[in-house]
Amino acid sequence: MSLVNNLISPLDIRVSIADRFKRIRLDQNVSQEQLAERSGVSLGSLRRFESKGEISLKSLVRLAISLNRAQDFDLLFQIEEEIDLFKPESKLRQRASRGTK
Repeated sequence: MSLVNNLISPLDIRVSIADRFKRIRLDQNVSQEQLAERSGVSLGSLRRFESKGEISLKSLVRLAISLNRAQDFDLLFQIEEEIDLFKPESKLRQRASRGTK
């Protein structure tokens, strides 16, 4: 399911991610209590994530690692690199440019 094409609000995106996460947890036959203990994320945080989609990035990463799904983050914010054999390599940006006042 494409989040961009089907969902419009941040809440929709968060809830969709939480729903998919819960399905993965259940497919692996892991209870919320087991996952909370294994990941070091509080049971309350895990329950809030699965019901409302609210969680810190740090906790989400811990949960993903505990379910062997850390590789799923590789697709997040991918940078598309164009290959142009005739264009000289440019330096990677370190900062955004200042806006004009």
